[in-house]
Parts: sequence; C-alpha cells; structure tokens
Amino acid sequence: MKKAIPLDEAVAMIPDGATVMVGGFMGVGCPPRLIQELVRQRRGGLTLISNDTARPGVGVGRLIDAGLVAKIVASHIGTNAVTQRLMLDGSLEVELVPQGTLAERIRAGGFGLGGILTPTGVGTLVAEGKRTLEVDGRTYLLETALKADFALISAKRADYYGNLEYTLTARNFNPLMAMAATTTIAEAESIVPVGMIAPDCVVTPGVLVQVLVGKERVA
Repeated sequence: MKKAIPLDEAVAMIPDGATVMVGGFMGVGCPPRLIQELVRQRRGGLTLISNDTARPGVGVGRLIDAGLVAKIVASHIGTNAVTQRLMLDGSLEVELVPQGTLAERIRAGGFGLGGILTPTGVGTLVAEGKRTLEVDGRTYLLETALKADFALISAKRADYYGNLEYTLTARNFNPLMAMAATTTIAEAESIVPVGMIAPDCVVTPGVLVQVLVGKERVA
C-alpha cells in the first residue's frame, strides 16, 4: 500500500537542475497541481522533457512563463510564443525531436534500451551530429534513449497500490514516462480503494509509481 503524501512534500523531492518528464499533449493529460506547485516552490534550472510547451499559462507553459526551465526536449513549440522568444534570445536551450521519435526514445529509456533506429530525419537538420546505420539498404538514425530523474504523471484514478487508470487521449505520454524515470510522482483526479480499478483498466501498474500525491486541489 502507498500512503498519499501532500503535494508540497512530493514536489520538495525535486531539486533544482533535475531532469523532469511531464505527461500531456497541449495541456491535456498534464498534472496541473504538480506543475503549479513546481512554480510555487521555484524549482529552477530544470531540463524538461515533454511533447510540447503548450501555451503561456497552460500546462507546462507555466514552467516556461516562470523561467524555471533551462532546457526543453519536445516535439514542437509552435503554440508558445514565450518558448520561441527564449530560444531565439539564447536563454532557453531547445532540442526539437519528431513526435514519434520522442515517444520511442522515452519508451526505449523505460525498457532499458540504449536507443532506437529510425529513418525519420535522415538527410535533414535532425541528423546533424548523429550516427547513422544502414539496414537492408536503408539508412537509419541512431536516436539515444531518454530517461529522467522524475516523471510527473496525471491519471484519472489511482488506487492505494499506485495503480493508474487514464481516460481517452489524456493517456498520451503518461504511461511511457512512468517507466522512464527514477522516481514517478502521480497525481490523480481521485484515489480509490484497492480493487475499485478493474485489472484490465490498469495501464500503469503501481510498481512503477513511487509517489502518490493527495487529492487536495488548487485554484
């Protein structure tokens, strides 16, 4: 059994300079309470791995607004003018990764693989400085695995074993990131007794969740 801990205690575990994966796609499926508490505690110098930087004031966009991110690894930043401005003025390092490649690099990190082979990006700027291999006459990029110190995960429901259930597209990157971090911190819309989540509905098993935050809400 896992005891749900207060939100502030969970975020206090994350030091300045940590590498943090945050689930979500344009704010859908992101953990809003964890993000807001990161901003409140001013955890800075973060390397952020996420699909995108959403929009100013939305999802992980709040971390960008607060100046807490030193580097972002994401598939796109086109919807956040703040991220673009910070990248152009050199105050934020941005590594753009094709979306499918990003997902597979995270999966590789969670599965204990060194990386993946992909044809995506061959012959483009994406390939600069990367190793290539030829397999059956086709050229592939070797993309290294992505891992993090912490994964911040959002779920529809959790039980007190830490088993997680997601809803529709809010599932997105959350299950992959839960496998690819040293410490997974999960927030859920509700926490229910063990047995209330049917086994077939468990997507992230509790063995992958180290910290479960309490249900208190923030404005």
